[in-house]
Amino acid sequence: MYRYYDAPFKIVKDGISLTLEQEGERLLYRSVYADKRVEKILLADRGKVLINPIEPLNKPRELTSYLLIEFERTLVVEPGSTKSIFVTYPIEIGVFIAGSNQFELIDILTLAKQKFTLYGDPRSGVICKYWKSEVYSSIPAVNPLHEGIIELSITNTTTGWVEVTKAIFNAYGMKIYYNDNLVSMRATMKIMSGRSAETDFVDAPLEEGMKKSLELYTVRRLPVVAPKFVMEVGI
Repeated sequence: MYRYYDAPFKIVKDGISLTLEQEGERLLYRSVYADKRVEKILLADRGKVLINPIEPLNKPRELTSYLLIEFERTLVVEPGSTKSIFVTYPIEIGVFIAGSNQFELIDILTLAKQKFTLYGDPRSGVICKYWKSEVYSSIPAVNPLHEGIIELSITNTTTGWVEVTKAIFNAYGMKIYYNDNLVSMRATMKIMSGRSAETDFVDAPLEEGMKKSLELYTVRRLPVVAPKFVMEVGI
C-alpha cells in the first residue's frame, strides 16, 4: 500500500478504502475507514499521490509531539552494558499530493486505538500519546497497516542495575522506513540514573532496501531544534 500512485486509482485493504478519480479538470479524493469518511476536491493538473507511514501523533488530533511506549514486562538492565530490544508502535498513514517538487498533506488515517497519558506531575508534566507493547528479542510479525517496529538500543551508563518500564520519544526526531511487510524505526536510550534516560533516533533502516518515509514536519516546514527527549521523572 505504501508507494506512489497515479490517478485514477482505488485501494481497498484491511477496511480502508482510498480512491482518486478524475472529474473533468479536477480530482476527487475519497477515504473511508472505520466510521470516518473524507472527501476532497483537488484542483491540480496531475494526480500523483504518495502514501506512506508518518509520525504517529496526529490522530485524533495533534495534542503532543511525544510518544510514550509502556512495556508489557519490566526490563532490568545490567550496569555498563548495551542491549537491544524490539517494541511496537501505532501506525498513522499520510496521504500526500505531489507536484512541482512539493508535497501537500491531504489526509491522515489510522487503524490504531487512540489514548493519551501524562508523564510527570499534573502541573509540569508532559502529555504523551500512549501505546503499550510487548518486548521482543527479534523482529515480530505485525501488520504494517496497524503497527510498526522500533529497534531500541539501551545503554546503561550507571554502575548499578536499572529497571526500565517505558520509553518516551520526540516525534520530531523520528526516521521511519518501510517496505511491503514492515514499517520501522531505530532508536537509542541512554540511561543516566535509576530514574532518568535520554532517547533519540538513528537515521538508518532496520532492513536493507527499505524506503524512507516523507517526514511530516519537513512537509510542514517546521524547525527542529531538539529531537532528543530526556526522561527525568522515571523510566
